[in-house]
Amino acid sequence: MGSLVTRAVEIPVDHQRIQGTLITPRSGNATCVLFVHGWGARQDDYLDEARAIAGLGCACLTFNLRGHAETDGHEAVTREDNMRDVMAAYDMLAGQCGTDRSRVALVGSSYGAYLGALLTYMRPVSLLALRAPALYHDEDWEAPKRKLLVDRDFAAYRRRTLRAEHNRALGACAQFPGDALVVESERDDVVPHPAVANYIAALANAHSLTYRMIEGADHRLSHPEWRRAYTELLVHWLSEMLKERPCRARLF
Repeated sequence: MGSLVTRAVEIPVDHQRIQGTLITPRSGNATCVLFVHGWGARQDDYLDEARAIAGLGCACLTFNLRGHAETDGHEAVTREDNMRDVMAAYDMLAGQCGTDRSRVALVGSSYGAYLGALLTYMRPVSLLALRAPALYHDEDWEAPKRKLLVDRDFAAYRRRTLRAEHNRALGACAQFPGDALVVESERDDVVPHPAVANYIAALANAHSLTYRMIEGADHRLSHPEWRRAYTELLVHWLSEMLKERPCRARLF
């Protein structure tokens, strides 16, 4: 990894600054990859994947959503707050790639995958990798996120069969024209299979869709071998997509 440059960055958003880590190769950073972590996680959890993907010649950015890691607002942070965090991080990263925003990829996990899907409504994304993508009701968008978790219908909602018109994140996926990867954990008790299946069905219009399951894995990939399996399949998928992209028409 000696050919990589790692530096801490501060991302301005709503008169605040959130912490990020930018990892770039010394040359060849035509494609940018934005990592969005899950609820209760932090940017440090995704640095290994970011370093591995930066080794492919990509500029990678991890960052802490507000209400996570050492940031304030754990009780009051809303999905609107975190969506603005993701857009601010995207804009900073896209600046590293020049003006061609069609070469931005997003890698999201759980809550971060949900936000990443929604981002495609507002920013161009050419490659979309969603691990254990969570689902939330569209209502109460600006309510503190912790209040959503005590909704009696919260767990049941994730087990419903939902169409793209029933949920904004699924609706965003239905309009996504790029290449998508969906990764499921076999023994996920947080994001059950029906929620993942809803995302897969919604991505029917994607240029390509790859689905993988990590056998035996839980939601957090708590064993090192599960984490390695995810890193390997993510790097392999991105490597294949990046090889094919020069031959394709521009998506945006």
